[in-house]
Amino acid sequence: MADDTVGKDVSPQSPSSTTGSEVGAPRDQRSGEDQREKGFLSELFAPVAGFGVSFSTMFRKVATEEYPEKPRPTAPRFHGRHQLNRYPDGLEKCIGCELCAWACPADAILVEGADNDDTPLDQGGKGRFSPGERYGRVYQINYLRCIFCGLCIEACPTRALTMTNFYELADNDRGKLIFTKDQLLAPLQGGMLQTPFPMSDGLEERDYYQGKVSEPTDAQRAYVDARDAVDDDEDDFAGGPGNVGASVPGVHDLVHSTHPTAPETREGANP
Repeated sequence: MADDTVGKDVSPQSPSSTTGSEVGAPRDQRSGEDQREKGFLSELFAPVAGFGVSFSTMFRKVATEEYPEKPRPTAPRFHGRHQLNRYPDGLEKCIGCELCAWACPADAILVEGADNDDTPLDQGGKGRFSPGERYGRVYQINYLRCIFCGLCIEACPTRALTMTNFYELADNDRGKLIFTKDQLLAPLQGGMLQTPFPMSDGLEERDYYQGKVSEPTDAQRAYVDARDAVDDDEDDFAGGPGNVGASVPGVHDLVHSTHPTAPETREGANP
């Protein structure tokens, strides 16, 4: 079959043969009719075309958050300030294992454990602060380093450490952002006793963890009453904050520990 293109010009059209409206045509080769396609209004509003998004939102309702007068509620599992929880009788859940400190990627947690001592206080004993063998004598969290990742919560074997919904931690003093045990320890709820005092009679550490303790026993209440009756000069624990690891227990920026009320501190803690 003969090729019908023989003798015909099949070369691409030269630039001079293209129309002004063709895509890709040089600006100087477009026809004058294309230039006149721009209307008067388009030329008038061209300088302010970039403000179209701004103008479109000017008349929308603005959802202003009136913080701090009306703070917005946080999510139920919000990662806020940490809290050291207690059992229903008042004993501390922290056993001083230091797993939270090992799990912290920012090295923000310092824990020093100590042995519980069931020796009577009048005989030089230091008392019992938690079920089992040990408790957290010193507990510090440096919020200048903390990234609120929650890995320390996952590492805790007794659910002693949880995170609250409290997030207003800003301060103009770096030293005040290193929280000690007296600031992190959960406040006493109704019926709880101030440590130190013995465990419930006939119960072991696992019984506490399994939730078999619901309130202090009469023997524990009698022990605490007798302890508190001793003169403060002879009993260093009477009315103490429960942080025997602090150099001056209870004096380290008490504003941080007393500002959040008990309900605010417990909110979202998930002990």
